[in-house]
This record gives sequence, structure tokens and C-alpha cells, in this order.
Amino acid sequence: MTDGSSSSPTAAGAKRRKTVLITGAGGEIGHGLIDAMHADGGFEIIALDLKALEGSLKDKCAATLAGDITDAPALAKIFEKHDIDVVYHLAALLSSSGERNPELAHNVNVQGTLNLLKLANERSNARGRNVQFIFPSSIAVYGMPSLAAKSDIGAVHEDRCLAPITMYGVNKLSCEHLGRYYADHYMRLAKDAPKARVDFRCLRFPGIISAHTLPTGGTSDFAPEMIHAAAEGKPYACFVRPDTRIPFMTMPDAVRSLLTFAAAPLERLTTRVYNVGAFSPSAAEIADLVRAAFPKAEVTYNVNEARQSIVDSWPASVDDDHARRDWGWAPQHDLRAAFGEYLIPNIRKRYGR
Repeated sequence: MTDGSSSSPTAAGAKRRKTVLITGAGGEIGHGLIDAMHADGGFEIIALDLKALEGSLKDKCAATLAGDITDAPALAKIFEKHDIDVVYHLAALLSSSGERNPELAHNVNVQGTLNLLKLANERSNARGRNVQFIFPSSIAVYGMPSLAAKSDIGAVHEDRCLAPITMYGVNKLSCEHLGRYYADHYMRLAKDAPKARVDFRCLRFPGIISAHTLPTGGTSDFAPEMIHAAAEGKPYACFVRPDTRIPFMTMPDAVRSLLTFAAAPLERLTTRVYNVGAFSPSAAEIADLVRAAFPKAEVTYNVNEARQSIVDSWPASVDDDHARRDWGWAPQHDLRAAFGEYLIPNIRKRYGR
């Protein structure tokens, strides 16, 4: 691993800023987190990705590191050098890539998470207070038994339909269980019980739509692909049926949910894994909003059965009442606001339309 930058020491008498390790910092959520934490001013950010960050993002970090989360000795050196308070573990091999190389996905997504949980627990025990571990999971952990059941079940509670059909979903669900174990049961038969364990917190995200980064071919990317194609004046053949319905949220809401969740007092949390959601349009409803914004948009449907089967296994919507009750989750963007206030204006600006 290589260290790309460092920051000046905290001023004498000033409150110590939290030292935060962000893995997968070069991704979409990582960009948003770094921007928000830098604006807040209360964080020393250690950014880790396969390639060290460059440009303005690098300047917002105390250190930018290039490395692999499967390299346990290198991760240990980070924890030795930096007094980590919070880990935001964003690094993962995503669903489409995971289906092409499931064994690699398991190694990155599960072994990489295990490496970090072990180190966070060791750090918690050594200093006698919890290291917080914030983990983004996914609706990919769910598995609807049929389309009829998907329709009948409606908004899915955290404890239902946990039968994922993708390696990514299997990996995420496995990591949720690992997080619970390391937080609540780690080394329970050890002679010397740990003084403190990791404070593991997990959010199950729906599809996330960003106005500022291009879609990368993910299984839920039919929504952003449709918008970007219309803004570019290109026809778009949607790879799922018009009636396909899954939950979504905007990138700003995703970032805000992570930060709000991390700030919640531990005693208010009643579970370690929470759903979060915002809106659940069908592909046809998204197409209607796209055509309203771009009247010349050409949207057709060319269903990819393999990808369709994956999306059909995900819930139509999620029950996020626990998050709303326990730590005040409430999205800023419903469907209309997402398109009218965030997506369409910013994507128009991107393409000069």
C-alpha cells in the first residue's frame, strides 16, 4: 500500500476529530461521503481504494492509500498507524461482476469484510471503546419466491424473504451475519473476554441513482441509464419489463442516511441491520418522467431474461419503519423531487441540455 498525503496535527486545545477509514473511497458513495465529511470539518479521512485518490478528493483527506482489502497484513498497518474511530466499508465487487466471477466476489466481499471486522475488533479491545463499523448492504439479500409473491408481500421487512439468488446478495447477507457475530458474540469462550467489541451498523440500500456519476452497468441501472440516454439524445432499450418495480433512492439521501445512522446513539438502535428506502417506481413510470423532461426521448424495451430474473427476485419496496422510528430516517427526495429537483436539473447541466 502507498500513502498519498497527510494532514497537519490537530490544533492545541481543539476537540479531537474522528479518524475515519473509508474503503472503496473512489466509488460513487465514497465521493459523496468525503465531500460531506470535509464540509463538516469534524473528521480526519483515511481514504483507501485500489488506486489512491487524485485531485480535489485527495486534498480533502488526511491520507489517501492504494491497496486491496484482501491484503490483511497491509490493512493491519493502517490500523497500527492511524487510531481509527469509524470504518465505512464501501469496497465491494458488485452484482454484475460477481455473477461473472463468483469466487472472486466471495474473496473480496466476504474475506475483505472479515479482515476489517477482525482488525476493528482488536482495536476496540485494545483501547477499551468501540470502533464503529458502518456497512452498506443491499436489497440483493432478499429473494422473492415468485412474481406473485413479490406483489402480495409488498414492502419487505428486514427479517423476511432472505433467500438471495446472486453471489453479491449471498455475500452481503453473509457479511451482515459476520457483523452481528463480531459485535455481539466474538471470542465469547476466550479466557479474557474483550473489553469492547466493534459497533457494527448496517444499512440495506435500494438502487441508488446519482446525477453526477455515470451508471456502470449494474443490475438496477436501468433507471439512471434511461435518464442519461435521454439527456444525450440517444434511444434507450430498457433491459427489464415496463412493469418491473424495485425501490430506489438518490445518492444525496444515501450519503445522508449513512451519516445520520452513524451519529445515532447506540442505545436507540433496536437492530444492527436496517432497511432504508425512498420511492418505488416501475420502469414504465420512470420512462414517463423521462419523456416529460425530454419530450424527444426514445424508450423501448428489450428484456434481458437473466438480468430480469435477478430484478424480479428483489422486493418491490422495503419496510423502513425501524429506521424511521429508531434514528429518524426520512428521505429528502420522493420520486417527484428526485427527478424535478435533483436528477433532471443536474443531468441537463452535464450534457448542456
